[in-house]
Amino acid sequence: MTIELKQIIEALLFSAERPLSLKEIRQIIAEATDEENPGSIEGFRNVREAQIAVVLEEIKVEFDTQLRSFQLVEIAGGWRLMSRPEYAPWLKKLLDEARPHRLSQPALETLSIVALRQPISRADVAGIRGVEVDGVIRSLLERDLITITGRSDAPGKPLLYGTTQRFLEHFGLRNLDDMPKATELRAQAAALKTAEAKATTPVSENEGQAPTTPQPN
Repeated sequence: MTIELKQIIEALLFSAERPLSLKEIRQIIAEATDEENPGSIEGFRNVREAQIAVVLEEIKVEFDTQLRSFQLVEIAGGWRLMSRPEYAPWLKKLLDEARPHRLSQPALETLSIVALRQPISRADVAGIRGVEVDGVIRSLLERDLITITGRSDAPGKPLLYGTTQRFLEHFGLRNLDDMPKATELRAQAAALKTAEAKATTPVSENEGQAPTTPQPN
């Protein structure tokens, strides 16, 4: 049996539990070992990312043309085999028992704020939502949907949070720009931030007063 590059990539995608990037696929193929039959892998050690990209597109088109129940999609900076949406009713029944608890509405709201305004502090998230978010933040950290990205320069140097690769995978996004209405929401967030900055800027005593007109003698 002669193994082709397409078959190797299909096997990797089928077995992977997360999206694989071009770089990761190339590295796996280049570093593979086979003590019993070393000659079978030598011909693939110098495969280039450009070649892998071509093969991935071929696989994607092939699955779409054949109307397979699964598809090859690009998400979270990599490629992954996923079932098609129309088979969701049966898969949902199969996976219900093993599926982790769904995100609550507060968790989704908090996650959306972090995604759109990251890096952001816990206090800023709480200020936007109007409620305490300690428990929700802790839960999102435990689920690896957000992570600590650094510290703010604000007094006390509070921790800053941002989304993770797992966040993109969980929601099937290639990047944050794929979020629904991401552009409009980010614009609103930027406008809100500008308004907040203006509201905290000290106003001089004469600022905002109408200029006085000199009265004739």
